[in-house]
Amino acid sequence: MATLLIIIIYIAYISLGIPDSLLGAAWPAIYGEMVLPVSYANFITVIHATGTIVSSLLSATVIKRFGTAKVTFMSTMLTCAALLSFSFSDNMVMLCLSAIPLGLGAGSIDTALNNYVAVNYNASQMSFLHSSYGVGVTISPYLMSLAIGDGNWRGGFRTMFFIQLSIAMLVLFTLPVWKKVKEKKAEPEVVQKTISIKKALSMPKVKPTLIMFIGSCAIESICLVYAATFLVESKGITEKQGAECVTFYFLGMTLGRVLSGFLSKKLSPKQIIVLGECITFIAIILLILPLNLTFTTIGLFMIGLGNGPLFPNLTHLAPVHFGEELSQSLIGLQMASSNSAILFAPILFGQIAEHIGAHLFPHVQMSMLLLTAAATFLLFRKRKHT
Repeated sequence: MATLLIIIIYIAYISLGIPDSLLGAAWPAIYGEMVLPVSYANFITVIHATGTIVSSLLSATVIKRFGTAKVTFMSTMLTCAALLSFSFSDNMVMLCLSAIPLGLGAGSIDTALNNYVAVNYNASQMSFLHSSYGVGVTISPYLMSLAIGDGNWRGGFRTMFFIQLSIAMLVLFTLPVWKKVKEKKAEPEVVQKTISIKKALSMPKVKPTLIMFIGSCAIESICLVYAATFLVESKGITEKQGAECVTFYFLGMTLGRVLSGFLSKKLSPKQIIVLGECITFIAIILLILPLNLTFTTIGLFMIGLGNGPLFPNLTHLAPVHFGEELSQSLIGLQMASSNSAILFAPILFGQIAEHIGAHLFPHVQMSMLLLTAAATFLLFRKRKHT
């Protein structure tokens, strides 16, 4: 029964990834059709990320009241409604309104499933959980590229709506499985405690951990929203080709997290995180150098490969660093910080792309990586005992 449950959790986490890469893949087609400035994607991502931050900060209370299973189902249904709304949007106002349920749904499911796996499973399964997210964000731009090829980006959103709805129904029909697994547990369930943000920030290791989430998720979010735009404007390729090339970034992310799951049996989370940052550094250098589209695509793939494992390994360290009873509150704060990066990083790059040029994409990514590496040093440095 426990094996069945983890499979359900993996499938449910795919639903978190499905919406995240759709907008970035479709955006060149959307702003071209609606005659919008390229930076207007920021309005949508701000609303999405704000909703996610709010639901992340409230998640500990909501999950405590309704339970992980019900929160997962309700959150998935919210994102279903958002995808359907996007598919009928014909102006900027509709796009922004569609982003509201998308953000509110994403925050709670992210915190709920991350904490459940961090507390009840090992590091390998945490990496495999985030590999499921990679599956979601990989299939989305691919299917969107097919829809754009047919001249119908709205069809891409509708296709993903039906996939998302199927996942929501699976979660609904398997709610009894969560209860049965809980009843079979021999040990008493850890009672989660809530903690104020001020008190959490005063705890050792919290600040560098949050900065690492911010830097890593900034790299990811800029890729999500603007990688296709960078390719289209800097390499002179078509919108369909841009969406196809971005798929390699998500393939790299998925593969990186799968490999992390296997490597976690040999390497510590610290070693995997440092190795990932080194791979990401090499990848960004490939984007900075004036190379052809093949090497640029390889660079995007390697960014996903290197940066992808950071999120699951950092999340798995939450119960280790802060204790299981505080892990849900701390993971909620981590999700809020990561979504703050998802909120502000695309805004920053959107303005840079509009006023200077999308060719600065790799340079902004390098600055985010250096921020992450500095926080990594602070988190894992050995303190001298006096």
